[in-house]
Amino acid sequence: MQGKLVTVFGASGFIGRNIVRELAQRGARVNAVCRDVEKAKFLKPMGVVGQVTPMRADVTDAAAIARAVNGASMVVNLVGILHPSGRNTFDAVQATAPGVIAKAAKDVGAEAMVHVSAIGADADSSSKYARSKAEGEQAVRAAFPEATILRPSVVFGANDSFFNKFASLALLSPVLPLIGGGTTRFQPVYVDNVADAVMAALETPAAKGQTYELGGPEIYSFRELMEMVLKETNRKAKLVNLPFWAASIQAAFLELLPSPMLTRDQVELLKSDNVVAADAKTLADLGVKATPVEVIVPTYLDKFRPGGRYSTGRQPA
Repeated sequence: MQGKLVTVFGASGFIGRNIVRELAQRGARVNAVCRDVEKAKFLKPMGVVGQVTPMRADVTDAAAIARAVNGASMVVNLVGILHPSGRNTFDAVQATAPGVIAKAAKDVGAEAMVHVSAIGADADSSSKYARSKAEGEQAVRAAFPEATILRPSVVFGANDSFFNKFASLALLSPVLPLIGGGTTRFQPVYVDNVADAVMAALETPAAKGQTYELGGPEIYSFRELMEMVLKETNRKAKLVNLPFWAASIQAAFLELLPSPMLTRDQVELLKSDNVVAADAKTLADLGVKATPVEVIVPTYLDKFRPGGRYSTGRQPA
């Protein structure tokens, strides 16, 4: 990748910043595309002067996308949303934009493209999120057949929005809800492993045109993950079963907030397991060894303990 220009859409996000770091370490020049250039300036020190260039581009704007990929040898698309907001709908961001990005990449003669989707992408799903992810994959395949598609399970790491969110909730609330009884299964994957998978997909000719599902070495129920959160934070919140129908009612009100903790569409997602399919190509096929949750999560959830990160005492009974 030495000296090659790589355009990364969603570069300032949780996964994106790790990919920008890896690209810079490999000597690539990076167009770090994001919505807020000022907030993305933290990416610049990941490379030498001029190596990483934050760029503003709205992925609903085809002209802006074309400018961002101009001259790029490789393109990575990470853009996704957990809930719609204004014109950033599931259809616009996750169904339509990936195809526009893929076409722009093909038009400039990019040699490789990686599109990061999600496990559970399904055109027949009851979830709009999952359906839009599937439509985005189809659009990428139609415009850039050689693109590599990666489908991660829940991604964890120091700045994740999963473990941190529930640890924050345990800090404030005496209960943690187990939606649907907490039986939904997940296969959390470390963000650095996802970044390594993207690098492998860009650099490995055999990965072109393939789809990989990315999961960690173990599968956990939602209940087990919440128990892990409580253990690592030394919190005593009670785990309470919340039927899907009750969760949907609560979500109907919560999704009216600017940044909702839960939406009805997310409740629909939780009705299906989020694990790697038995016949799928995986991290191992890309030469990446999966990192266990237990190795990483304790290194950043400790800040939620009573007394803070450097406290070793248990919460008072």
